[in-house]
Amino acid sequence: MSRPKIKITLIDKKGEKGCHRGHKIGDTYDYDTERGKLCPMAMHCGFPYIDILRYGGHVPGNPDKTAVFCCSDADVINVFKVEIVEESTNHD
Repeated sequence: MSRPKIKITLIDKKGEKGCHRGHKIGDTYDYDTERGKLCPMAMHCGFPYIDILRYGGHVPGNPDKTAVFCCSDADVINVFKVEIVEESTNHD
């Protein structure tokens, strides 16, 4: 069984300061190929949610196949959305 693709998007921020890593609202990352571009603090906070979704779980209070989490930087508090990306199959 292959693991589903995961997309991580910065959807909001809750602080006055800019992100120390330079992330901006709307930035999107492919978990498998671009996670090294994400701030380590954000990845540390997001990993449990990613792991839950990737292996078929559900995060209470979130729509199916999605989870929202915040990074741990108290100056910025970036809000990220993690979602499973459904791959389309074209059988032409």
